Amino acid sequence: MRSGVILAAGIGSRLRTSGVKPLVPVGSIELLLRTIYSHEIAGCDNVIIVLGWQAEMIKEYTQKKYNGSLELKFIYNEQYRLMNGISVLCAREYLQSEFVLTMADHIIDDKIMRQIQNLHAPEAGATLCVDYKLTTIFDMNDATKVLSDGNSIKRIGKELDVFNCVDTGVFIGTDGLMDALAQIYNKKGDVSLSEGMQLLSDTNRAEALDIKDAFWQDVDTPEMLDHAEKLLCGDINIGKKFN
Repeated sequence: MRSGVILAAGIGSRLRTSGVKPLVPVGSIELLLRTIYSHEIAGCDNVIIVLGWQAEMIKEYTQKKYNGSLELKFIYNEQYRLMNGISVLCAREYLQSEFVLTMADHIIDDKIMRQIQNLHAPEAGATLCVDYKLTTIFDMNDATKVLSDGNSIKRIGKELDVFNCVDTGVFIGTDGLMDALAQIYNKKGDVSLSEGMQLLSDTNRAEALDIKDAFWQDVDTPEMLDHAEKLLCGDINIGKKFN
C-alpha cells in the first residue's frame, strides 16, 4: 500500500478568487482534482487530503465530483493559518509507510509522477523533486530555492542566495520527515516543510530528484494561474478522467 498526502488547508488569498483555491479550475479541471489524479499516476492506493479553510465545502464538492480509483480520506488542520509543516503532521497517524506528498495548488506533469512510481526515499529521510531549468521558472522570487550536490540536498529555503534548482512541491516522505517536522514544531510551535527538509539535509537524509524536461507550476496568484493555463494548452493527458 502506498498513500498520498495532499495539502489543501490554506486560505489562498493571493489568488484573489471568489471561490476556494483548491476548487479553482485550471484548463477546466479543478486544482485539487488534478492533484488527486496525479497521485493515481504515482501509484498510490489512497490519498489523505488535509483541509482547513472552507473544509466542508471542499470535501463535499470533491466527494461528489471525483470518480477515480483512489480511496479519499479528509482530515482537518485546526492550525491552518500557520505554516504547511503542521498540515503534514496532521496526516501522520493515518500513514503506515512511505508516502507521496504534494500541494493542492500545483499543476504537476504526469512525467514527474511516473518518475516516482517505483522510487523510494532514503531511509528515515525524504526525496524532493527539483527543477534545474531555472530560466523557465515563472516567479523566481516566490520559488523555494534548493542547493543540491548531485542527488543530495544541501540547503533549502525561499531566501537562499546560492542555489541551482527549485522545489516543485512533490515529495516522497518517510516517518523520518515526520520526526524532523515534529522536532521543530515542539520547539517553536510552528514549522514549514522546508524547515523539516533542511533538518534532514543536515544529517544527509534529503535527496533531490531532477524532473528533467517535465513541467510544473505553482498557482498562487492570478498571473501564475494564467501561466498554468498556457502550459496546459493542448494537453490531453492531465486530468482527463474528470472531463
